[in-house]
Amino acid sequence: MTEPLLRVEDLHVTFDLRRASDMPWTKPRLLRAVAGVDFELFSGETLGIVGESGCGKSTLARALIQMVPATGKVIWQGKTDLLALTRREMLKYRADIQMVFQDPLASLNPRMTVGQIIAEPLRTHRPGMAEGDLRMRVKAMMDRVGLLPNQINRYPHEFSGGQCQRIGIARALIVEPKLLICDEPVSALDVSIQAQVINLLAELQRDLGLAMIFIAHDLSVVKHISDRVMVLYLGRTMEVAAGHDLYADPQHPYTQALLSAVPIPDPAAERAKVMIPLEGDLPSPLAPPSGCVFRTRCPRAEARCAEKVPELTMGAHGVACHFPGPLVKTRKVAEPA
Repeated sequence: MTEPLLRVEDLHVTFDLRRASDMPWTKPRLLRAVAGVDFELFSGETLGIVGESGCGKSTLARALIQMVPATGKVIWQGKTDLLALTRREMLKYRADIQMVFQDPLASLNPRMTVGQIIAEPLRTHRPGMAEGDLRMRVKAMMDRVGLLPNQINRYPHEFSGGQCQRIGIARALIVEPKLLICDEPVSALDVSIQAQVINLLAELQRDLGLAMIFIAHDLSVVKHISDRVMVLYLGRTMEVAAGHDLYADPQHPYTQALLSAVPIPDPAAERAKVMIPLEGDLPSPLAPPSGCVFRTRCPRAEARCAEKVPELTMGAHGVACHFPGPLVKTRKVAEPA
């Protein structure tokens, strides 16, 4: 069997929120943002990670490349545990793992031109490259992501949000990475621009053979780009499966609720679909529920759910639920008046 490009084992991210003014005997306030996540990612594959805001998606992405402290294992190409490396040792892997951030304008240096922004990773990781070759590669990458090469001397504020995201994508791809982590790259964009950026990422992934982690809070966004989808809730994996399997036959009540909120373009189908409401608010990660963290909002929760954490089942379609399967408690969308 082919060795995965990335293997994550029992990943935990915990933040200590104690303040400097707290007394030595003050009880620690621990926020568990990621609580024991496992997954594998193969070359050329796209893993979609979805969940509500506050479920630990972005923290998970940042933990993979040591942007936040984490415990567990992040095995790169079957050999190197990235979490065990020092910051200096991690530098040589930065070119292989690049990131595209959520806010396209805030992620770009306003004092640098587009050409300087895109060329910066090359200057860092290919310091011996001649200026002429560097400029030629920057222009070629701008053309590849849908930017005009004659815009190379403009500044980020002269571009739209969608164009700024294309600049961010060009900057990430200029060093030819093996893995691209996209942290909600289209959430700040208009719907029409979202489709353009997603199509661009899918095209680049096919052409360059990239592996990709695509993070979003909307299941409809990752539907057409992900080979597999992992659903997170309060830092834990609720369900993971191939994209078509998860959308056709979701087994976890949280996944079913998220899917029921996805709008359907056909008005008749939209009115006829079954809605699965999520009751209550997302619990605080400072005090997550005992047992299954989803039980306080789950329509099928029983006493067992409060006593034992459900294990993620092994296999092609993994579910962390004591009672997986179709939901019984549902309601239809009200007919328009």
